[in-house]
Amino acid sequence: MALPNKVKKLLSDAELLTDYKDCSNYFYKWLQNEFSKQPVGNLINARAEFIDRLLIKLFHVYDLAHEPDLALIAVGGYGRGELHPYSDIDFLLLVTQQPSEAICEKIGQFVTMLWDLNLEIGHSVRTIEQAIEQKREDVTFATSLLESRLLFGNHIEYEKLKNHILDTPVWHSDEFFLAKVQEQQLRHKKCHGTAYNLEPNIKENPGGLRDLQTIIWVAKKHFRAETLQELISHGYLTHEEYQELLECLENLWNIRFALHLAAGRSENRLLFDHQPLAADLLGFGSDGKASVERMMKRLFRIMSRVRELNQMLLSYFEQSILPESSEQPVIELDRNFERIGHQIRVKNPSVFFRRDQLFVLFEHIADNPTMTHIYPSTIRTIRQVRRRLLGDLQDYAACREAFLRLVKHPNGMGRAFTLMHKHGMLAAYLPQWRNIFGQMQFDLFHAYTVDEHTHKLINNIYQYFDKSSANKFPICCEIVTRMDKPELLYLAGIFHDIAKGRGGDHSELGAVDAIAFAKLHNFTNSDGKLIAWLVSNHLLMSVTAQRKDINDPDVIKEFATRIKNERQLDYLYCLTVADIRATNDNLWNDWKNTLLRELYLHTQRALRLGLENPMDQRDQIRDKKHQAKQRLLNHGFGEEQIDLIWARFKANYFTAFSEQQISWHSEHLLKADLSQPSVVVSNEAMHGGTQVFVYSPYSGGLFARLVSVIGSKKAQIQHAQVLTTRDGYVLFSFVVLEVSGEPIASGRVQSIKRGLDLALADPRKKIRFKKNRSQRFKDFNIKPKIILRPHPRKDRSLIEIQAVDIPGLLTKIAEVFQAHLLHIHAARITTVGERAEDFFVVSNNEYQALTDEEQAKIHQALRKKLNAETE
Repeated sequence: MALPNKVKKLLSDAELLTDYKDCSNYFYKWLQNEFSKQPVGNLINARAEFIDRLLIKLFHVYDLAHEPDLALIAVGGYGRGELHPYSDIDFLLLVTQQPSEAICEKIGQFVTMLWDLNLEIGHSVRTIEQAIEQKREDVTFATSLLESRLLFGNHIEYEKLKNHILDTPVWHSDEFFLAKVQEQQLRHKKCHGTAYNLEPNIKENPGGLRDLQTIIWVAKKHFRAETLQELISHGYLTHEEYQELLECLENLWNIRFALHLAAGRSENRLLFDHQPLAADLLGFGSDGKASVERMMKRLFRIMSRVRELNQMLLSYFEQSILPESSEQPVIELDRNFERIGHQIRVKNPSVFFRRDQLFVLFEHIADNPTMTHIYPSTIRTIRQVRRRLLGDLQDYAACREAFLRLVKHPNGMGRAFTLMHKHGMLAAYLPQWRNIFGQMQFDLFHAYTVDEHTHKLINNIYQYFDKSSANKFPICCEIVTRMDKPELLYLAGIFHDIAKGRGGDHSELGAVDAIAFAKLHNFTNSDGKLIAWLVSNHLLMSVTAQRKDINDPDVIKEFATRIKNERQLDYLYCLTVADIRATNDNLWNDWKNTLLRELYLHTQRALRLGLENPMDQRDQIRDKKHQAKQRLLNHGFGEEQIDLIWARFKANYFTAFSEQQISWHSEHLLKADLSQPSVVVSNEAMHGGTQVFVYSPYSGGLFARLVSVIGSKKAQIQHAQVLTTRDGYVLFSFVVLEVSGEPIASGRVQSIKRGLDLALADPRKKIRFKKNRSQRFKDFNIKPKIILRPHPRKDRSLIEIQAVDIPGLLTKIAEVFQAHLLHIHAARITTVGERAEDFFVVSNNEYQALTDEEQAKIHQALRKKLNAETE
């Protein structure tokens, strides 16, 4: 692609720094304007040519062009002649000997000028010996030299270096191949082994540009191939696969180019911030989520194809470069399949004309846990069969039988299921799976596409059956040992989100799909109904645990009534744990584990007692008091002392807290001077998190001060309760965690306690709270939802707030309450992922319910404050 004449002239005439900047600015505007008009390959070549001309001119300007022992060499992507708008410019200055002080000064001026032009450069000055030594120690540097290109200078020294790269024993083909494979494995591991992150890295993710480049690097080193096309003549690529790789490469280039333009800098992660503009630049439209969905589905499909081709080609390369890898014994599995090492191979590709044999292949993988991969020639065959399929595989009775054998196989939903997902067999079998492949999820919880989230959920369920997972999933591992039909749990997992992206309630739509699947596969009516019930109610348990008071007998009775029996409770609990843990790597923590476990145990007890004999609240309080008192008596406290303390509390205190918390609070209060505010922070995790308990005379701004202190200590409030006592005091209970989701580190407990003590002792002392708002929040355009309702008590009002859990959210809410002189009588603070759902029972300054006028003012003030924080 030739540069525009105006760019050439501006560069030729440039003398001052401002001239070079003007030329650069004009060129970048030209790149942006041309992006929608011509192939992206032309543009990335054009930028490389522009940088070539710029470096060569500056080489002359700083009198480096006349140094006979100096060569300017482009390396890496720049060496390939491929530069995206803001890609780094990597070059090597090759010298025959250590440069003199005068030459070093010129090189310094040359590099400084490039920095002044705001170019991101990576450069080094090396002799041939130094370059070879670094190449020996660093495979990344060795790789960059493979793609080197002489820009200007001593071509003899450059040719010597180039010959060294290919001909010297440093990094033999086999060593180079193994190093690049290991490098790729580590790169994939950092991405959690999946391409389907909602904010994927276009270069580094599995199926990204690096996977394509790895193929090219190995081909250059071993076969001395300069292009992918040469692999056709070597017998590694078909012409169709070559065209497919070129198409994938161009698509990835397009998306990366658009990403650079959207970000205005070198950026490889397609962050939520940049997705809408990138989608618009790529021609997917500007209609918000819909255009982003179209772009991301295209991207994930491309990455899936690249990853599959990468695996196939690297396996072929392994056989050629490491001959001993193909010398493993061949073990016959049946008349159609055989095993070679850890791979399975089809003997005759025509076998797949019987479509059920596609699933028999995966059955063999389930039968042989050490068989982890599919032989490259068989991958090629599967790809060809997949393209020629007419209709869905589930339309064939034999395929349905084979699929169900896999679902019921003890190992069928492990490695076999992963490979089915990876190689497109699930999408070929279930038409609904094709719809969720690469489906984005526009919320603050999920880190993966719908299909990848579901794959991870199935993997979690599979781990329940592994005894080594007992510490990770204690209740689930115990439940599945008595589960009569685990396949129903797996199928509920497959269908739980399968209707996402269609509009409407995905739980209800998915339940309809599950019923249809059950009928087609000849399940009994009761089994089909259980799968559908699980899909329809898969959010019920997490919503109840995280949004309702699970210590309230009425809540448990209502939940148990919907669950109906222990069998459904067992299945739903196992599905819920797997679902939350598959959502993202940060959402699950001990606090959520504790909530779900307690809800499960409370409900199990209610079901065993019988729904017609619910546990009375008075019975619950009596039991808790008895157990808590026994603990306190064992610690040397007298019964009269205990009863005197407990007389301060209302009945709702004893329903809100466990016997462990009640005894912990009481032990502290029995030792404290109750004429003064009192604070205690648990040194160890209790009920899934660090507990903070504050007992103090009531004052209007106290809640705001406490949450501000906790926020200033970079701790996250997961749950909070505010209760008033009979004697005019108020108690606050918080469950707090580190940002990582772990309980507060033991070394920080006293710091939090000191901060709370100071806030209570000196109400006028300012609390410094540094905001650290994430840019991620604005990408979802989620506006706070504020609802004011009457409360059962005539002198109270209920305020419900749903908002993004920005840092300092509770402080902002409390500041509004304080400004309007509201009294907080009770509160329930719940954090679900990165969404806060908070409930407050309040009254006005005269201890009456809020008037209509007061409600309107508070609603407006909250909306203004919270909207300002999320914009």
